[in-house]
Amino acid sequence: MLWLGVFFLIPLIVVAAYSVNALSLFPSDSGISFHDWGRFLRGESVYMDLFWKSIRMALSVSVIVVVLAYPLGYYLALVAGKRKYVLLLLVIVPFLTSYLLRVLAWRVILGSEGVINTLLYTTGLREPNDPVPWLIYSQFTVILVLVYVWVPFVALPIFVTLENLDTSMLEAGNDLGANRWGVFWRVTLPQSVPGIAAAFVFVFIPTIGEFVTPSLVGGTKGTMFGNAISSLFINGLDWQTGSVLALFLVIVVGALMVFSSRFLRLRDLESI
Repeated sequence: MLWLGVFFLIPLIVVAAYSVNALSLFPSDSGISFHDWGRFLRGESVYMDLFWKSIRMALSVSVIVVVLAYPLGYYLALVAGKRKYVLLLLVIVPFLTSYLLRVLAWRVILGSEGVINTLLYTTGLREPNDPVPWLIYSQFTVILVLVYVWVPFVALPIFVTLENLDTSMLEAGNDLGANRWGVFWRVTLPQSVPGIAAAFVFVFIPTIGEFVTPSLVGGTKGTMFGNAISSLFINGLDWQTGSVLALFLVIVVGALMVFSSRFLRLRDLESI
């Protein structure tokens, strides 16, 4: 409680004070003001549109990651057999490399002089010095890199859920005449819904406020809500507007965590 109070609650109160001008970076006589809150919530600034753009990108990343990670978790838990822990270790190995190095490696792969564009130049599919414009510094790049980063993470809760399935129910489905797909759709998938929901939330919530990956590979087209907050604090020195955006993001994320925790708890009860 002391740790949370010092490093979370107090900073949150300070940010809230800046958001209503109770604290100010520069001397001011205007006093407490909710002007920036009003402009933001009414959509009079570009930041609300940027927030919804971040929501759409986070949804895209979450759906793609779950779709890709589920087969991986399924294979590890129910198909790989004795090799599953060795394969699981191979999935985790990339985490031993710095996150920044892995993201920067994508700049080498997708850049104008990167591996993909160089191959296109060599094969004559693109003219030299005419790279594919959306491969780097775009929404596509941000989504691609975030998917790459999150898939191994998300495969883990799905793997744990599937590994804990009651295999006797799978055998009962086979005994009752269901084929492999029938058992999957009627037994395996419904019982793995809590793991899928947890994986989705696990990706969606942190991706909303993502700013490191868009800063490195997103450019202006791939800018997200977290980039706006960082820019307002560091470059613009507009701490009041930055605090409004930061506190709004904290409220949204907190609400999503409360909602998802109740949803997952209900799902767990239903699965039992």
